[in-house]
Amino acid sequence: MTAQRDYAALVQRGLSLDLTRGKPSPRQLDLSNDMLKLPSSYKAADGTDGRNYGNLQGLTELRALFAPLIQVPAEQLVVGGNASLALMHDTVVHALLSKVPGAERRWIEEPEITFLCPVPGYDRHFTICERFGITMVPVPMNAGGPDMDVVERLVATDASVKGMWCVPKYSNPSGIVYSDETVRRLATMPTAASDFRIFWDNAYAVHHLTDTPAELADLLALATAHGNADRVFVYASTSKVTLAGAGVSFFGSSPANVEWFLHNTAKQSIGPDKINQLRHVEFLRDPAGVALHMLRHADLIGPKFELVDKVLTEQLGGLASWTSPKGGYFISLEVPHAAEVVAKAKAAGIALTPAGATHPYGKDPDDRTIRIAPTYPDLDELEQAINGLAVCVRLVAEERG
Repeated sequence: MTAQRDYAALVQRGLSLDLTRGKPSPRQLDLSNDMLKLPSSYKAADGTDGRNYGNLQGLTELRALFAPLIQVPAEQLVVGGNASLALMHDTVVHALLSKVPGAERRWIEEPEITFLCPVPGYDRHFTICERFGITMVPVPMNAGGPDMDVVERLVATDASVKGMWCVPKYSNPSGIVYSDETVRRLATMPTAASDFRIFWDNAYAVHHLTDTPAELADLLALATAHGNADRVFVYASTSKVTLAGAGVSFFGSSPANVEWFLHNTAKQSIGPDKINQLRHVEFLRDPAGVALHMLRHADLIGPKFELVDKVLTEQLGGLASWTSPKGGYFISLEVPHAAEVVAKAKAAGIALTPAGATHPYGKDPDDRTIRIAPTYPDLDELEQAINGLAVCVRLVAEERG
């Protein structure tokens, strides 16, 4: 009955806490406030006037800055607006309406389109598929990434499989980093569809929480070396590096795919925000500047991840399991009857992402995964929220016997 008593006291506190989305905290955003005074010049290195139209691919110096960080040659990068999600969405639209290199026809003309979705995964990937009626097939994750035996069997036997979502480094929400072997198999595996694409969402490429950053094999280079260069679409952004609402995003791929992407993008844009691109170049300077800036982020959010681990260890030993990521923005909590836990937390004033959000169609067949986003609240609020969440887990376990 201890959990019932603790839960009643929790409800009486009238909390209003939010752990739903992985947003940078105000203190993290403050790290980039000096950007608001930049750029000091509107001229790019090649003389481009940043105030004017043009340069759809983005400034050369910004592409050169991020090329080694996201493992794409600078000449094969495209710079977009603040959201890589928008680039992913637009890529799917382009593929539906315009044949991707190697395709027999537009995806919209296919009788069925299927995407493989490693789970637990990123809910906004799934909502793109749902919007366009793309069938989603879950693929279980293991310690080295998606179960490649399942992936290889599906892509080799089903020509409707046109895409696969991947968050390969510090995966959302598990924090898993794809192993070298997983990346090699993704790059080299036979596919029934000649126009199969891997949507390589490298959102957390530079978001480390330890002094020993995880290494990720270069998918684009490996695929290119094995004759599959067109297979890879790479995405990244500075949304959680600089200013979330005013960052820059990146699309990278083979020369053929980049030409295809720019040809289609030219129908919707005359050019990107080059003043913001100049601002980023001047503020971040070079890869070493990015690394130093990200260390400051880690100093702010690292203690939050440590706090979550400490509270869960003290409160839920034996009742649950959770990840201890070395980077990224999320912790994955595995508990029985996750939907009930989330509902109890909501009733106590603690908002969490819906329990099924980490799976296609919002349905976790095991009802186990809860995504924790610890970055936005301050430490005091986070401690209250995680302690409250632990009470809800214990209550559901007690009620279920």
